[in-house]
Amino acid sequence: MARALSDDLRSRVLQASSDGLSARQAASRFGVGISTAIRWIGRAKLGERSARAQGWRRGSRLDPHESFVVEMIEAQKDITLNEMVLRLANEVGLQIGRSALSIWLGRRGWTFKKPPMHWSRSGQTS
Repeated sequence: MARALSDDLRSRVLQASSDGLSARQAASRFGVGISTAIRWIGRAKLGERSARAQGWRRGSRLDPHESFVVEMIEAQKDITLNEMVLRLANEVGLQIGRSALSIWLGRRGWTFKKPPMHWSRSGQTS
């Protein structure tokens, strides 16, 4: 992904467009891509004049059910992902894939330990 462009540059392109320049002319004048200028101007017409947040999507459908997932793990340390997916579907009504649950658990520090066959949560090491 390319570097982020400044809000000042965005506002200058939008101002030039509102002053009568086409998106292509504004892009050429300020040295941005034509598609970038077109996208900025289109979003400005919808009222979105600032940049959108970059990076990973912050929310998950599992976030509101975090306490339920933790309770499942605490109640049965050797519960499998398949069993958790089934319980989420039956008891909470949340349809989610096994890999999505695994990634969600991993991002919160939960790992499945094979020798003792149970879930454990490790703190951050830094």
